[in-house]
Amino acid sequence: MSNSCQFGPGDHVVYPAHGVGQVLSVESQVIAGQELELLVIAFCRDRMTLRIPVSKVRQSSLRRLSTRKTMDSALEALQGKARVKRTMWSRRAQEYEAKINSGDPVSIAEVVRDLYRSASQPEQSYSERQIYELALERLTGELAAIEDIDPNQATEKVEKILNAA
Repeated sequence: MSNSCQFGPGDHVVYPAHGVGQVLSVESQVIAGQELELLVIAFCRDRMTLRIPVSKVRQSSLRRLSTRKTMDSALEALQGKARVKRTMWSRRAQEYEAKINSGDPVSIAEVVRDLYRSASQPEQSYSERQIYELALERLTGELAAIEDIDPNQATEKVEKILNAA
């Protein structure tokens, strides 16, 4: 029954709703009387395992890690000037969450840049901080996997870029 799957055990993947995970296996299970082939993905940061039917991988927006070039573009986006729209926070929050959930590193970097606050700037609201931290976690998770470094090192690298901007 094997639907050839483009991902295999050990591959790092990005699932927009959860960030970077690692494929553990492709397994068969009988669910509701149907035999399904499932891609099993571990998300260490969330201590979560996700099973996606191989037939639904395309619709799930699961993708390989970004290329180095794409990640470089995302890091360049961090250096730009923060764009703070004068719209209501609830509207901006929805836009930021949509960018984060797109899984696109450049869009996520824009959220990080726009919500970043240096020590000399005014404090963020609780919801701004939550969205900032989620975007930062997604960006640094993928950067860490691409560069094969610790997530804390990736966070330090991103914050260094933000502080220099």
